[in-house]
Amino acid sequence: MTASAEKFTRQTLLDVRPLTPNLFTLRTTRDPGFRFRAGQFARLGVTKADGSTVWRAYSMVSSPHDEFLEFFSIVVPGGEFTSELSRLGVGDTLLVERQAFGYLTLDRFVDGQDLWLLSTGTGVAPFLSILQDFEVWERFERIILVYSVREAAELAYQALIAGLAQRDYLAEYAHKLQFIPTVTREQHPGALNGRITTLLYNGELERVAGVAMTAEHSRVMLCGNPQMIDDTRKLLKQRDMSLSLSRRPGQVAVENYW
Repeated sequence: MTASAEKFTRQTLLDVRPLTPNLFTLRTTRDPGFRFRAGQFARLGVTKADGSTVWRAYSMVSSPHDEFLEFFSIVVPGGEFTSELSRLGVGDTLLVERQAFGYLTLDRFVDGQDLWLLSTGTGVAPFLSILQDFEVWERFERIILVYSVREAAELAYQALIAGLAQRDYLAEYAHKLQFIPTVTREQHPGALNGRITTLLYNGELERVAGVAMTAEHSRVMLCGNPQMIDDTRKLLKQRDMSLSLSRRPGQVAVENYW
């Protein structure tokens, strides 16, 4: 099989950066033909010593307009993929499938004024891609990014989030974004304490955001651990907010991220 007929391309690792003992980012070159919508994911492959390949899905942190691809990963103890990935360094090869996947994209919604991006852990990745793409800033009047972690040290990409307001193409829209970090296992200055579901149930999330989450005006994207997604969807269902499907537009879009 020729390289052009293969389902993947071979990309070069440009940077591997540990953030905590359990979290790291990686950046690779990008094939000129690789296209994706902000919020989608790619399947990445690493080749083992025996010649076999291990594949895993990772959402892009980078925007559709960047010349590189960036991903955010948790280290899975004994995990087949991250164990292999941890052995790689700058200059090594990573396989990237030619097609991007996923429906955690803005075209899931046909309307709405406020966009809530609710994430846990590495589930913040697709939202960072969405926030670096111009479309979201034009479409919504308010954008609320909620990023929940166990410990404050796990709050990644703070410089990227804070730097959005300095980007030339976003300067006049930066006021639309509100960033609400939450930490569940410790108190941290500037962050709420508690799980997203608790803060939604007791009204604290909306109080801090200064805007109500309603079926009429709000659109909600969920990405992170499956339990958070299931529990949050139940809370949203009580507000008459349902999953947005192509045959029946709704107010909620999800991506399980584990």
